[in-house]
Amino acid sequence: MKITIRKVDPRKAEIAATLKYLQKKCLPHDTPYDINKGHWWIAYADNIIPVGFAGMVRSISWWDCGYLCRAGVITEHQGKGIQKRLIKVREVQAKKLGWNWIITDTRDNPPSSNNLIACGFRLYNPTQPWGFKDALYWRKKLNATQRPSRKKRKASPVLEEILRKK
Repeated sequence: MKITIRKVDPRKAEIAATLKYLQKKCLPHDTPYDINKGHWWIAYADNIIPVGFAGMVRSISWWDCGYLCRAGVITEHQGKGIQKRLIKVREVQAKKLGWNWIITDTRDNPPSSNNLIACGFRLYNPTQPWGFKDALYWRKKLNATQRPSRKKRKASPVLEEILRKK
């Protein structure tokens, strides 16, 4: 069985219905997330059967940060790496949007936590937690700052001229 992940447009009725179905099927105790916000993906088995989904929105707190707002994989298809692939497609999209970070939270979900760790996320304590008291908060830096070179860099000619005048 081949799994294909496609970025989808929730304004299309069939896609909206599929995303709502997947949210209820995968996360039956959660309030469905507003699919009219952000970016959405659906994982299909054999290009036909929807088996997972994921969403990402811009963080409401930081302009250069995406929030992995929702994801789920139908029970029969768990353990096949689909959630990791859904994390990675959202990371690629966040980079295209010029975001420097992606964040998310989990609650009582070791498999999701392990997938986040496998994809390079780290636990952190936000200054203003947004979730439940027992939530775990995760973040990943996308555009890591490069370490300074040990070689002494030559200043640009314009900068050299300014420094000479002082």
